[in-house]
Amino acid sequence: MTDFWLISVPQDRASSLSLEKLKHTVSKTNLASSFKFSIPELKVSICSVCVCLSMSLFFLVLWSSMVLCHHDICCLHILTVDLVSYVTKFQWDRAKYSTALPLKNLADIIAKQVSQVETEMRSRSAAYNHIKSSLKGFEVKTEGCLQTRMLTDIVKREDLVDSEYLTTLLVVVSKASYAQWENTYESLSEFVVPRSSRKVFEEKEGAIFTVTLFKKAVSDFTANAKKNSFDQNECQKQEMRRLSVDKKEQYGTFVRWLKVNFREVFVAWIHLKVLGVFVESVLRYGLPVSFQTLLLQPDKKHGKKLREQLSSLFGHLDPTAPAIPSKMPDVDLDMPGVSTVAPQDYYSYICFQISVKLFDPN
Repeated sequence: MTDFWLISVPQDRASSLSLEKLKHTVSKTNLASSFKFSIPELKVSICSVCVCLSMSLFFLVLWSSMVLCHHDICCLHILTVDLVSYVTKFQWDRAKYSTALPLKNLADIIAKQVSQVETEMRSRSAAYNHIKSSLKGFEVKTEGCLQTRMLTDIVKREDLVDSEYLTTLLVVVSKASYAQWENTYESLSEFVVPRSSRKVFEEKEGAIFTVTLFKKAVSDFTANAKKNSFDQNECQKQEMRRLSVDKKEQYGTFVRWLKVNFREVFVAWIHLKVLGVFVESVLRYGLPVSFQTLLLQPDKKHGKKLREQLSSLFGHLDPTAPAIPSKMPDVDLDMPGVSTVAPQDYYSYICFQISVKLFDPN
């Protein structure tokens, strides 16, 4: 993916001729690809409204970009919408953002939409990460703790009984409680098989004993074992299995939600960019609204040449503006995908950058 430049020039004869010449030039020289880009005539009555809205839109674009660049979206690689196609075939969504509404109302609607997505994303992300960290905690414990250790590499098949009526449980007993276990395990349920307990694994902290009993007595035995501070390893493994299932379900739900809402925020972000171009065009070219736009996808190697070409065609709009402005020190926003007109980006024509490349999971 690459960046796009959305340019705006007055709708006068000289600019229209220059725009047609630009289309012809880029098609012949491969400086860029050009696309028709229509912006509807939005509701604005006085220029002062645009002055107030200009900086607000800058920060709304920044904020929505932060939501789009959220860690979960980037790491889970949930991108399914074709961003390039959406930008190059852009049409204002009148159903969501009615052109009959004042500019500030449109900005407020988009801000509310992004805020709702951000709030829910934080909540869903926290729930998913809680389960993930809980499961990770169990997995770390399995490296040494008998209560949570996975026993497939320790317990042999012949150590276990699993018939229609009988089953074998694995119980963790501390070293200090060996004698207590031997003396009491048969009494923990009346359906325990006598002399069925064997020590199958031992470490410094204690050992794992088997005990065979009737399946119908498992719940009763487990409850009484806990009262005597004997831990059943199977209970811990069941908790791990439960957390694994919860994690898988939460992941699936979270990713499906992200897929839908990434597109929603991306659409809102593009509409904010378009609002910015409209507002800047009113401020630069005045009322009544009269400007025309063109979307350019510059060739990576020819960005400087394209700037020079634009300056030669539209330099008459402001002869004092340099073809390629030097970047002046400013506040470092450090936000990928964000670009709007700022003092150091001033050209004789209006140019908003739309960077979608950093939303690409590849």
